[in-house]
Amino acid sequence: MGMKDQFQDQSEQWQQKAKQKAQQAKEQVQQRGRQKDEPGRPAEERGERGERSERGRGREDETERAMREEEDRLSQDYDA
Repeated sequence: MGMKDQFQDQSEQWQQKAKQKAQQAKEQVQQRGRQKDEPGRPAEERGERGERSERGRGREDETERAMREEEDRLSQDYDA
């Protein structure tokens, strides 16, 4: 396997992992949205903690940024 193939495979794996994480985050947000609609449950059980959701959003941003940087780096390698 050539170096180009190896980097391309690795890039595809990272992209797939990022997509899976994004899908999981989306599902969690949808789940929390459904839980908020349930009356009679304490706010903590429904996941209404501002600090926690901010951290989750930060992780998503970091993941997206890392993926863009990796794609840019790989495209520069191929262009050179």
